Amino acid sequence: MTDDPTRTDEHDPGPDRQSDAPAEATRRDPRERIKADARRMRDDAKRVGRETGRNLGQFDYRRPRGPVKADLEDAHGHYPHDTHPILVPGIAIDEQRRKYSLDTIIFAIAGGLTVAFVIWGITSPSSVASVAQTAYDWATLNVGWLFNLVAIIILVSLLILAFSPYGKIPLGKDGETSEFSTFSWVAMLFAAGIGIGVLFFGPSEPLTYFISPPPLTNDPETTEALHGAMAQTYFHWGFHAWAMYALVGGAIAYAAYRRGRSLLLSSIFQSLFGKRQTEGFAGKLVDIFAIVATLFGTAAALGIAAMQIGTGVSIVSGAGPMTNNMLVIIILVLTLGFIISAVSGVSRGIRYLSSINIVLTVGIVALVLFLGPTLYLLNLLPSAFMEYLGSMFDMMGRSLSWGAETQEFQSLWTVYYWAWWISWSPFVGTFIARISRGRSIRQFILGTIFIPSTLLFVAYGIMGGTSIWMYRSGASGFTDSMEAPEVFFTLIDNLPYVEWLPFVVIIVLAIFFITSADSASVVMGMLTSRGDQEPKKWVVVFWGLVMSGIAVVMLLLGDASALEGLQQLVIVTAVPFALVMLFIIVAWFKELRTDPLALRRQYALNAVDNAVVAGADAYGDDFALQVVPTEPGDGANGGIDSEHGDYTDWYQRTDENGEPVGFDYETGEWADGWTPDDDSTAEADAAATTDADSVTASASESDPDSVTEADSGSDRREDHS
Repeated sequence: MTDDPTRTDEHDPGPDRQSDAPAEATRRDPRERIKADARRMRDDAKRVGRETGRNLGQFDYRRPRGPVKADLEDAHGHYPHDTHPILVPGIAIDEQRRKYSLDTIIFAIAGGLTVAFVIWGITSPSSVASVAQTAYDWATLNVGWLFNLVAIIILVSLLILAFSPYGKIPLGKDGETSEFSTFSWVAMLFAAGIGIGVLFFGPSEPLTYFISPPPLTNDPETTEALHGAMAQTYFHWGFHAWAMYALVGGAIAYAAYRRGRSLLLSSIFQSLFGKRQTEGFAGKLVDIFAIVATLFGTAAALGIAAMQIGTGVSIVSGAGPMTNNMLVIIILVLTLGFIISAVSGVSRGIRYLSSINIVLTVGIVALVLFLGPTLYLLNLLPSAFMEYLGSMFDMMGRSLSWGAETQEFQSLWTVYYWAWWISWSPFVGTFIARISRGRSIRQFILGTIFIPSTLLFVAYGIMGGTSIWMYRSGASGFTDSMEAPEVFFTLIDNLPYVEWLPFVVIIVLAIFFITSADSASVVMGMLTSRGDQEPKKWVVVFWGLVMSGIAVVMLLLGDASALEGLQQLVIVTAVPFALVMLFIIVAWFKELRTDPLALRRQYALNAVDNAVVAGADAYGDDFALQVVPTEPGDGANGGIDSEHGDYTDWYQRTDENGEPVGFDYETGEWADGWTPDDDSTAEADAAATTDADSVTASASESDPDSVTEADSGSDRREDHS
């Protein structure tokens, strides 16, 4: 029995057990002491937790106060804004004071080169074809290995990053909540995975591999060839492709929403090139490469859409075989639709149509599932996925070393796809960056790689499995020599009750063309306007016209149903940006090492390790941790020079002209008295007159004071599918 006054009567032995009290007490005392110690430790932990929570709630972002401050300032210089780098909460792009304008150098070089190419291609397509073929042969023979290596390195690097401690770093400020709910974010990633490829390559690519398997793999038209065909298709459209988008999108989101920089590809490289070079020659070169890659990558998609539309029109109208002249007319008509959407203020309707487009595409896939060989497809989907996982490393290892036939296959398919995804990465990456603010790096990477890929595995399994099943069953129209644009419409023709579906498909493809051209043109407008999220209308229209012109040239390099011209130019123009992708990995990892959250973790590990060793050495088991000043170099920094420019330069705030200006991170006040309201009216008026492609711009026309840069930066162009 104990004298603890808190003990209740139910623990008292009672008079009827007094004779056993001494023995019982002897047995129970150790247990009671352990329980009492445990209760005391829990109480202490709760008290410390409450005190810690109060302290964190009153977190001061400035240098230490009190008697140690003078000593610290004697030993060290001053931090920007009197704020230690581990205490900076991050800077969002909309908190910066920045003037946007057209970058005449980037616009002149990128625009001049691409316009000259379009003129050359239209006036002398044969000479362009000859040069493109020569460049294509050289690139696939000599740098095909580079594309394979880039795809592998990117996927492996991002998975390592996601599961490393850096994965906890947010793509935003400390404590910032995600801009979109998880459901909405997943839905938008889902939308990003739906595009022209599902209707064009979905039924045709697996059928091609089934009839003509990759060299040194399976015999044609066998069960093994069936599963190998699905695995090869998944390899091209799955994890590797979305890892490329995740790399560019994650790096852009981190630079913009954590470091406060513009939504430019060059902003990623500030830690690698330095601010001067990032805003100078090196940064401009990166943005020019990004524009050229995006132009040709998106133009290839527009060319494919036009080919598919042309095939549909030929079938529906009975106009006969598709010709290049028909394709040019289709592209001109759809380009006119894009121009109208860009300058007339109907972008809200285009966005709604884009959302409807996604629903219609999913509906088409569902119709094929339920009207086609449903049981066969339900069995095929999991088998195809497991075949993909089982053969992934084998497919990753295919290269020129496997022989000339494998090299030719790689050039026509795998290398082409890697080049295409690299070309699309600035466009798609910018979109997913803008919808992922506030997510952790881990959540962003894993979500971006696996959510759209899973969707595509299902969609391509359904479309490809159905086309192979119909071919094996001898369905009408299926042959071993049919062109890729014909496969989907032949598949539809063999389904019951859907005679009306070709008309819907043509509309879906047309909307895809317009929205893709519209969205990609805005991204290129941003790249030529120093990151302005509301680029001028004429800049957007200019890039849309150039993109359509490139699509025409690509199609003129081959016949009306061939992909050679598209493939050649995509691969050749993606070579420079493939190297840029590798530098993005280096730059992002380097910058994450100096992130405030990473520094806090390093300081915490150093402090605890030092304290435990010192405490055990001096006091054995009986010691506690306490924060006290140390001699310079002996503290938690563990040798980190916290005043080095790598840790401090990025959070020095500047005015609109780039001049340093004082800022208080605790109150959010600028030393010169500037407030966001000073520029909000001017910015909203500018947005109302320069952007007819944004929902927020439409709102600003009726209420200019209600729109800020923060509003306009996130609620636009969620149709980049």
